[in-house]
Amino acid sequence: MASSPTWWNAEGDSWHLCYLATTPPGPVGGRAVFDLTVPETGAAGEHRNLTSGMTVCPADLAQVADGLPLALFADGLDTSICRLDLETRRFQPMSSLEGLAVSLTASHSGEVVAALASTAYEPMNVHAGSPADRLLRLSDTRPELRGIRWGRQERLSYKASDGLDLDGLLILPAGRSRRDGPFPLITLVHGGPYDRHADRFMLGVIPSGQWLATAGYAVFLPNPRGGEGHGHDFAATVAGAAGMDEWRDIVSGIDLLITDGIADPDRLGIGGWSHGGFMAAWAVGQTSRFKAAVMGAGISDWGMLVATGDWGTLEAGLSGSCGWEGTGPHRHDRLSPISHASKVCTPVLILHGEDDTNVPVSQAVYFHRALRRFGVEHEFVVYPREGHVIQERNHQIDVLRRTRAWFDRWLADPASAHG
Repeated sequence: MASSPTWWNAEGDSWHLCYLATTPPGPVGGRAVFDLTVPETGAAGEHRNLTSGMTVCPADLAQVADGLPLALFADGLDTSICRLDLETRRFQPMSSLEGLAVSLTASHSGEVVAALASTAYEPMNVHAGSPADRLLRLSDTRPELRGIRWGRQERLSYKASDGLDLDGLLILPAGRSRRDGPFPLITLVHGGPYDRHADRFMLGVIPSGQWLATAGYAVFLPNPRGGEGHGHDFAATVAGAAGMDEWRDIVSGIDLLITDGIADPDRLGIGGWSHGGFMAAWAVGQTSRFKAAVMGAGISDWGMLVATGDWGTLEAGLSGSCGWEGTGPHRHDRLSPISHASKVCTPVLILHGEDDTNVPVSQAVYFHRALRRFGVEHEFVVYPREGHVIQERNHQIDVLRRTRAWFDRWLADPASAHG
């Protein structure tokens, strides 16, 4: 699926159309910038990948009327502004923006750009300036947030079990330092899986890292393989293998935080939304080490998702098969949390929008029925009128409060609970 089209003219007799799309051949992998030459007469040229081999991921293109397009690149925990070079037909870095930046636009000449940007303790605001320099903040949407004591947000860099370089974020409980640990730890897995936790202000409904940190939790926000920000190959490794190496990447980060004395191994929680909800459901079927889990709009059965979800057979790119591929068991059966439900003993909070067409609510109903069949402690909440993303304010507040109350119930310090 193509997005973010831009166009430019260099030779005088032909135009170039640039756009973002997933790198072939499959539906799973990092996005790339493709260039299509369109002459005034005759057939269009080949679709050329302008970002092949890069270890960053293009996230947005900006039209420049008098020149070559600009682009935002997801670069690990940060974001870069790059410009297409005419000679090499490659994107060259111009500046780096700390944290997350989206919605890049450019002036007629391209000498001034604007974007929405967020850093660790600042919410999304409009920033503008020269693409080669530090952008200046122009708006101040929530100044009252500066009066609140937030948890300290730290960048993490660690190795996967197979040696792959990984990154992520750690939010310490508000007003506490590493020396005060170990803390109850909640791991929040991002969606996608082609998404990422950039070093931005974590106060949205999902992820709600700072909301949990103000309640005394340490929060781990991992960026396992399959996500954005480290190039196509990093993202493509989850093709046909959802829940495999990416799950081990998450466990490696949790184990590191336990070894460092930050996480209490007896008070671990996990949660997420969409693919993060799938990972939470997958986790509780693989291990009993988590004391509580939150499955938000998550996948329980890949085969049913192929049949009922918006993306149809594209979902098989993650799960490895479709149900009509002969008699089972299929690969997607082995990678579906529902197949491991008999092993679940962790209390699970299931949250889902009633009108979700991306991951239909039947996914949540199926997991709920399985947990009820095996006598697993759980709660199941369906939000009326909501799709894949919770939009109504009262429902957002309920998600925040209900999530925190669920973790409070199961991760409370036994000493204080009986003190």
